[in-house]
Parts: sequence; structure tokens; C-alpha cells
Amino acid sequence: MDWDWSYAFEILPVLAKASLVTIQATILGFILALTLGLVFAILRMARSPYVSVPVSAFVEFIRSTPLLIQIFFLYFVFPEFGLNLDALTAGIIALGLHYGTYCAEVYRAGLDNVPRGQWEASTALNLTPYHTFRDIIVPQAIPPIVPALGNYFVALFKETPLLSAIAVLELMQQAKILGSTTFRYIEPITLVGLFFLVFSLVAAALIRGLERRLNRIGAR
Repeated sequence: MDWDWSYAFEILPVLAKASLVTIQATILGFILALTLGLVFAILRMARSPYVSVPVSAFVEFIRSTPLLIQIFFLYFVFPEFGLNLDALTAGIIALGLHYGTYCAEVYRAGLDNVPRGQWEASTALNLTPYHTFRDIIVPQAIPPIVPALGNYFVALFKETPLLSAIAVLELMQQAKILGSTTFRYIEPITLVGLFFLVFSLVAAALIRGLERRLNRIGAR
């Protein structure tokens, strides 16, 4: 099958529109992953085993099961318990939950790297746990973990085609629809691949720029 430039230009607007859904799922899913990851990390570090053990078990369970099963579970099984989610919402929650467990390990490593003396000095200054965490610990823990979190952002983005399994009209699903309609798959699938390549390269460059900026701020 030969490459048809006229067909490629014809479907570009359709794919561009679908790419907005892919970007939306990526950004919202990653914001959720960052938030849940921080919560999981703090709870796993809790002194009470009644808190840390169940959270650790839950994190390991999510990390050890495929993302696709979690997407199916949220979309097809939750309605059995009365919780109906539209496809995009279920996909975003699944992405955020799955990558939240990976982000939790990154946060935990960053928090563990903060010298113990910083916690003790905050206690000596009579700072509350909230202010200690917000003003002392987090500013020191964040810069070293930015590259790892950035890698997970790119990885989450590349997992968004899984949402096509529950008919979210993201980029891959739109490409499949175009292919099944015209029986030409080479143009839509190739364009989708190029979109993911360009987005990943741009995201990686932005993350490296952010990392350099944080390092310069830390060196002052």
C-alpha cells in the first residue's frame, strides 16, 4: 500500500482534535498521580502500622496488576456497585491511580534523602508537622525527584492508547475508526506514532530544562 499524502492531510484535523483528548487525559491523569503519590508516600511513612501496612499493600497491589485491567475494572465493574463513570473519567482515574503508586516510591525516596537533622531542627524550632513538611522538607525533596517524575509523565502519556479499549475517543481510537472506515491504516497509525514521538521529545526537553532551572536555584 502506497502512502497517500492527500489522505494524510485530509485526516490531520480529525487526529489533531483527538490529540486534545489524549493531552487532556495525560495532564489530568498526571496531576492525579502526583497528588495520590504524595498521599501514598506520606501514609506509607506513617509510624502506625495500622496505616502504613494497608497502604503499602494497596500500593503493591496496584503496581503488580496491569493498567488495562484497572481501566476495565473502573469502567465495567464499578457500575455493578452503583458507581457509573464515563469512559474518559474512568480512564483518567485509572491512569492517575496506577502512576500514583509509582510516584509514591519516587516521593518516598526523595523524602528519605532529606537529612534527619532537618526534621530534628524543625522540631527544636517548634514548627508544626505541616509547616515542617511544607517549608523545610518538601523544598529539599522535590528537586532530586523531578527527573524520575518526568519519566513517569512521559510513560503515562504513552499509555493513553489503552483508553481506546473502553472507547475513549483519543488519538489511537480515532486512528482505528479512520482505518476501519477507509481501510487505510498506514497514514493514521503513522501520524499517531509521529505525534507520540514529537510530544515525548518535547516533554523530555521541558523536563530537562526544569531540572537545570531547579539545580541553578538550589546552587544559589
